[in-house]
Amino acid sequence: MKVQSRTQPRVAANHAHEMTLAAPPEWHRSSRQGFRFLYVVDAVTLFGLMVAITVVRFGLDWPTYPRTHYLIGFAVATALHMTVYYFGGLYEFEQRLGHRPWLPRAMLLTFMAVGGDATVTLLTGRYLMPRGNLVVLAVAGAVLISFNRWGARRVRQLRTGKPRMLLMGTPADIDSAREHLADAEADAVVVGSLTDPTLILPEADRLLATELLLLSGQPLDAIYPAPLDELELRNISVFRRITPADTLLGLQRSRQIGGMPFVALREHALPMCRLRFKRLLDLAYLLLLAPFTLPLTAAVALYVRIGGGRGVLYRQERVGRGGAPFVLLKFRTMTRDAESNGPVLAASNDPRVMRGMGWLRRTRLDELPQLWNVLVGTMSLVGPRPERPQFVARLEREIAGYGRRHDVPPGITGLAQTQGHYQTDPGYKLGHDLQYVVNWSPVLDWEIMAKSLVVMARRNAR
Repeated sequence: MKVQSRTQPRVAANHAHEMTLAAPPEWHRSSRQGFRFLYVVDAVTLFGLMVAITVVRFGLDWPTYPRTHYLIGFAVATALHMTVYYFGGLYEFEQRLGHRPWLPRAMLLTFMAVGGDATVTLLTGRYLMPRGNLVVLAVAGAVLISFNRWGARRVRQLRTGKPRMLLMGTPADIDSAREHLADAEADAVVVGSLTDPTLILPEADRLLATELLLLSGQPLDAIYPAPLDELELRNISVFRRITPADTLLGLQRSRQIGGMPFVALREHALPMCRLRFKRLLDLAYLLLLAPFTLPLTAAVALYVRIGGGRGVLYRQERVGRGGAPFVLLKFRTMTRDAESNGPVLAASNDPRVMRGMGWLRRTRLDELPQLWNVLVGTMSLVGPRPERPQFVARLEREIAGYGRRHDVPPGITGLAQTQGHYQTDPGYKLGHDLQYVVNWSPVLDWEIMAKSLVVMARRNAR
């Protein structure tokens, strides 16, 4: 049975909708890809800065090494800086309203990159540039990278025009917001307003809105998951004004728009740069763990073959990132006719488990073959556990926002697995999964992997 990605029907519906309503201009559909020319501008800026610093310090007679030696070092340092900037999110789509200052982020990432330059020197003994240049590069590089983003913002506005704001809220809130925006947002224009959330999509398309401002603290159920998902497909940024009650949530990131505090709403929690960084970490972990996991996997496979006969591996279709189907691998621990009457959720002390195989399930060793899934990219070491298509379809109907757990690749272990059990209610598991999606970091993955080892040891001791 094939499962269609959740994003596919949305895209099809969106295209049909755009044929009947005013279609967004080409720049509007492509703007979320970010400013691709910034890759070139930043690379040229950094390389030119390294050359300029050296010329200022030494003139045209560079000391110690031939000029080609320095130029190769500058190229390596530029590549390293660009890598840090990419994974640091400097090339992701950025909402234009209430933007955060670039300099603090650029400064932090540039200092990290300069630290990488110094590390390369320590590991290889090859100086990428004179040591004194690093200090100047750390400061001047951050300033110039920030300036490039200011320039890109100005170019974007010249190409696309001012942000077109659609306001939604009570009449009183709309009137007040218009006054604030007229006084403080000269680089944006209000194109319309509405009080009925069911009219958001048609009005946004009709008015070619680029931003939607939610003013009255409406319950998020009115916009999530729909029409927020459709607005994201249209590259329309959505902001919700922070109310006094919202401060109880401990919000840490906000932005000022027209003198009013807002928080940006996003359907997808992790940008692509962080997903790719997570993928690189997975591959690095697999390489480091291979001397231990390969012999262990072979030993468990032999045990299953002796205890359960032929058919050591069990293949099952699951739902992965973005709702796309994939084939999950496990060691077979249940009888061959375990699902002769259709898919059934596993339960504690499940009678279908073969004799001598229960400990494999308790310790999660039956999931070792999923390291192959991680290697090919259909899974991650840590993430929400993948569910079967039949269960996903039902849970998405019963639990609002269930599909957001598919923002990241599913994992062999996850926050829900370290906090719950097989029989934990799916609604509670979803809470853990969404906490992981929103708060992902390498440190969180390390914490979950360490806790997973403790859980495996405790269950094995029972």
